[in-house]
Amino acid sequence: MQAFADWVASTSLSAFVSGNEWVWPACETLHFIGLALLIGNVGLMDLRLLGLEKRLPVAAVSRFVRWAVLGFVINLITGIMFFAGNPYQYVSNIAFGWKIAFIALAGVNVLVFYAAGIVRQVESLGPGADAPVSAKIIAGTSLFLWVAVMYMGRMLPYIGNSF
Repeated sequence: MQAFADWVASTSLSAFVSGNEWVWPACETLHFIGLALLIGNVGLMDLRLLGLEKRLPVAAVSRFVRWAVLGFVINLITGIMFFAGNPYQYVSNIAFGWKIAFIALAGVNVLVFYAAGIVRQVESLGPGADAPVSAKIIAGTSLFLWVAVMYMGRMLPYIGNSF
């Protein structure tokens, strides 16, 4: 990992992020906005599948998922910029490793939701309808994983002594 960090630190993106004092705070702001879009909209869908606000049809709630995708893309871009700006503070940080692992698991969870056809089982659920157990498991897992991602991201400066 050290060789990878050395290479990243030598890139023009790293020089741009670390060489301009406004880039990091701008990325922090965008990262927070992306997080709000991602967690707010995925969380809304997950909570509906778990049985909260069953008055809402799932189709109406699922329209907001595209905003969650936008939030994820914003966070992916800003996360790459953070890493490029100072890769050494991340490569040996255990919290960063866990954060990446939780993000990967959340991705697998989404793939299962779509590949197993669970999405087709829930997209037609109208007001008052209860989601199948498989959808509730996916939704609960999603909430857990995204909270874990947020927690590990927040713990980056405190766990691993790399900040």
